[in-house]
Amino acid sequence: MRLSHHLITAMFHLEQRLGRDQRRASQRVSTPFPAGQNGVNGFGASLPLRSRRVVPSRAALPPWKRALDLALVLLVAPIWLPLMILVMAWIKATSPGPVFFRQRRVGYGGAEFFIFKFRTMKVNAETQCHESYFEHLMKANCPMVKLDASGDPRLISCGGFLRASGLDELPQVFNILGGKMSLVGPRPCTPHEFARYTLQQRKRVNALPGLTGYWQVNGKNKTTFPKMIAMDICYIRNISPRLDLSIIFKTIPVLIRQVIETRQRRRSPNRISVAAAAPATTPNNQRL
Repeated sequence: MRLSHHLITAMFHLEQRLGRDQRRASQRVSTPFPAGQNGVNGFGASLPLRSRRVVPSRAALPPWKRALDLALVLLVAPIWLPLMILVMAWIKATSPGPVFFRQRRVGYGGAEFFIFKFRTMKVNAETQCHESYFEHLMKANCPMVKLDASGDPRLISCGGFLRASGLDELPQVFNILGGKMSLVGPRPCTPHEFARYTLQQRKRVNALPGLTGYWQVNGKNKTTFPKMIAMDICYIRNISPRLDLSIIFKTIPVLIRQVIETRQRRRSPNRISVAAAAPATTPNNQRL
């Protein structure tokens, strides 16, 4: 009981900190920069910028979406709250370092905000390869397979399971409660990624980013980057309560299938290492 009390208190302080950080992030403005000149310092971490709202004219958010998000989050609180407590306790017991991982992302209309996840990598793990690898995926017409799909020595104990099952993203519930995210929407991209988008691709930020989405339940890492963009824009054009509920109901079966496929890949003798899959990079011991 005492452990649970401390964990719930920690989550309460996290939500308060998240609110402060999001207000600070929303006050930052930025201008689009050419590749390599956008003030990015490491994967998803950016220097103070002036404006990043260089996107096509955005549509107003449908009023029903906020109501649906809050109703469903509160309705399933007896499920996600105990899960969060268990995951927090596991990370604290098996890996030294912080429980949460904070990262700057681009949200609705190009506004930046801080996203929280459970930390699944060891402290001071090298992360710059993710940046170069995603740049490669944006240019290449190939499936968006994750670097850690076949195992990754940088992951903490059960880190792969937390990622495959989506449990590492549970803290984003607080982003939803704060109005910066929705249950359903496009995957929130990093400033580094967003700075390399074309004007057409930036249409995907004309909706709140989501915990799950149309792309996530229709192929996800088996699809290419252009297909992901097309699916996100298609979702935004056809957004409705029925579509959101359909995506939510499809998410759990997709996550279960993803966990099974991840386990099968890691047992395969043809596993690909992170170093072999990612372009050559300079190590960047960034704290997660």
